[in-house]
Amino acid sequence: MIRITSDITDEMWDNYVSSHDYGNIFQTTSMYHVYENTQNYTPIKLCAIDNNDKIVGVLLGVVIGELRGILGLGFVGSFSRRSIIQGGPLVSNGSLKISPKLLLEFDNIAHQKSLYTQVWNMFDTKDISLENYQFDEHLNFLIDLNCTEEEIWSRIHKSRRKNINRSNKSGVTIEEIDDINQLPVFYNLLEETYKNVSVPLADISLFESAYKELVPKKMARFILAKHEGKYIGCRAILTFKETIHDWYAGASNDALSLYPNDILVWNILQWGVNNNFKIFDFGGAGHPEQEYGPREFKRRFGGDLVNHGRYTHVHSPTKMKITDIGFKVYQKIK
Repeated sequence: MIRITSDITDEMWDNYVSSHDYGNIFQTTSMYHVYENTQNYTPIKLCAIDNNDKIVGVLLGVVIGELRGILGLGFVGSFSRRSIIQGGPLVSNGSLKISPKLLLEFDNIAHQKSLYTQVWNMFDTKDISLENYQFDEHLNFLIDLNCTEEEIWSRIHKSRRKNINRSNKSGVTIEEIDDINQLPVFYNLLEETYKNVSVPLADISLFESAYKELVPKKMARFILAKHEGKYIGCRAILTFKETIHDWYAGASNDALSLYPNDILVWNILQWGVNNNFKIFDFGGAGHPEQEYGPREFKRRFGGDLVNHGRYTHVHSPTKMKITDIGFKVYQKIK
């Protein structure tokens, strides 16, 4: 008999995630606390316990309301919220039937709070059957860091290498944020990028919370690209076990000729090799049959293309259609 509960200590939860073959930062209690202290974010965590009071599965998801009130069109409440489960559920070997149990309980909570739930896979889930969830392809690039800097450099496309060299010759430097008071600079660069592509951005409290919770644990880094006294690019990465996760990125539109994105990624790859990380997870490359601008940028860093896909469960198809229309209007006006 399996019981589902949220009453579990952080230590027990994190020990399970750390020992799991597919354990990742997005399923840790540290991320739970990041979401807990973020405006418009509501985390949900569930744990599966067997008859011996042993953990056999965990699931951490978050309800996000970042579209609230866009354009004054009234997209509030359940019309604006979505639930994201990234890198989960995690279940013990031989316990594949626990994933649907965890997701069913999650849905019982999330359907009252969100329009739909998406599971962003970070590993192969072909053996898991999820009722009411539709699988869709979604690409990603993984870069092997278990080698030398020279080997990584040789895999990078020559056009990217040229851009990195040009950036260096132009005097672009990289700084790591060591004071939370610098986060507005980071956030302003993100805002500029997200406005350019007409995609809503999370509240700055997400990054403030991540800085406070994760940086002291060496689970996150916030870095900036600088040129002639002006900050022109930024990137945030998350780290867990032997993996670096590309999390958020931004750059000034006026400084793209200085290639801040290229040199920031190269800096992260160098840092990863020198600090004994094994994988750089580029954080997604879109649907294979849909145009996605960053895909070609990421491809040219020489990673391995994977297609772990995503699962989606729409809780209210009618509200989903209304929200899709509203979001298209938002993108056109922006």
